Amino acid sequence: MSIRPDDPRAPAQPADPRSRIQVVALQLFTEQGYERTSLREIAERLGVTKAALYHHFRSKDEIVDNYLDDRLSDLDKLIAWARQQPVDTPGRRAIVAGYADRFFTTGLPLAVRFLEQNQTAATHLTTAQRMRDQLAQLAGLLARGDESPGAELRAGLALFAIYHGWSAPQTSRITDEERKRLALVVAYELVDRIGPDPAGED
Repeated sequence: MSIRPDDPRAPAQPADPRSRIQVVALQLFTEQGYERTSLREIAERLGVTKAALYHHFRSKDEIVDNYLDDRLSDLDKLIAWARQQPVDTPGRRAIVAGYADRFFTTGLPLAVRFLEQNQTAATHLTTAQRMRDQLAQLAGLLARGDESPGAELRAGLALFAIYHGWSAPQTSRITDEERKRLALVVAYELVDRIGPDPAGED
């Protein structure tokens, strides 16, 4: 699913030229595909010359790698913090809430949408693979303490619930804070089923 630049969920255009290039480029990559987007089209969307774009980035790979690298640093901090959380329901809920806070307040959604829409093109980008690995690590931390087949699936779906809560169709009757709260309700239902199950159900 692509988000148009005029959509309320689209990232605000930053004042910093390099950051603005990154946001606009990833929006285009998500809208029409990484391979089908040229540096010339990025420059046109920005309203600058190709030479001006080259002053900051020499290639599409460089644009994406720089953008993802900032998100990787933030996810590294989240993962390090998540490792310190207790392996119980409150600990799992805290991890999911921490992920949701980042998802609704940083440029992480744009990075995840890029990976979702450009899976083939992203295979040669080491930063893209690292981000996939980080999300897998986070799901693994949520599934700690439960070796059942459903634990890892529930953990992954809990993280996806946050993404879907953000990307689901926008309505005028719901704020971002309410969207996050509703997404967390679904994510909590999933992670609450991870761990020892006295009823033996799975």
